[in-house]
Amino acid sequence: MSQWDGKTKGTVIGYKIFLNSIKFLGLPLTYLILRFVTFYYYIFASKNRNAIKDFYLNALKLPNNQVNKITRKNFYYFGQTLVDRFAFLIGKGHKYSYTFNNEQYLLDMKDAGKGGILLSGHVGNWETAGNLLKSRITSKINVLMYDEEVQKIKSYTDSTTGGSHFNIIPIKNDLSHVIRVHQALKRNEFVAIHADRYMEGSKFIEIDFLNKKAKFPLGPFIIASKFNAPVTFVFAVKESTYKYFLSATTPITEKLPPEEIAKKFVKELENKVTLHPEQWFNYFNFFN
Repeated sequence: MSQWDGKTKGTVIGYKIFLNSIKFLGLPLTYLILRFVTFYYYIFASKNRNAIKDFYLNALKLPNNQVNKITRKNFYYFGQTLVDRFAFLIGKGHKYSYTFNNEQYLLDMKDAGKGGILLSGHVGNWETAGNLLKSRITSKINVLMYDEEVQKIKSYTDSTTGGSHFNIIPIKNDLSHVIRVHQALKRNEFVAIHADRYMEGSKFIEIDFLNKKAKFPLGPFIIASKFNAPVTFVFAVKESTYKYFLSATTPITEKLPPEEIAKKFVKELENKVTLHPEQWFNYFNFFN
């Protein structure tokens, strides 16, 4: 099975189809079309399908008779994350609502004036979560990420939707991203980081995840331990077509080693994946 390569998958024509569908047909019809599109990918995207099925069988220990059904559901949920992302980009975010468990934690972080580091993973829909957070918690969210999106797709979405509503901090070899994170925290802004995808060649930490050894990127946890800013783990999972459930953990306010933060994060990630296996969107061999 393949490993994650740091790049966003997809084609320009696929993005065009869904953007135009949302614009001219509306969200209900787009979700209906999505069922057929994601079933096509379920049939023909064999590497992704086999990777997620292997995860369900060997990591989550789901019964054989449930795996095919939940894998099809997983593809459909993933398609919905893309549709919801574009819905916000073209001004249809008002269609969505959410409930937030422990929202006060983020409000308290904002009031403390030190900014905040939000660690998350590919369970649910992080981008829609950020859009929803911006409406109530803060107007500025920085996202630290590998800037490896296919240029044609990035150019198309930027020109047709105005681009991401977040400030992207690309990870650079010269570590300039660390300075930008520090500056954002000094401005009392939030910095969101994915902490569940290790890329070959980068620093990693090996931790027990669902009773199997898995590599996690060490970088996010080094950053989380480096600055005098509270750290929380934030996730957003879909409850229904237009509703999300957001959650945040008790902020870490004391200085902890990166390894300790990593272990706490992985424990929370285990909880989320176990509760919402259909919304686990890592389509590669997650374990050694």
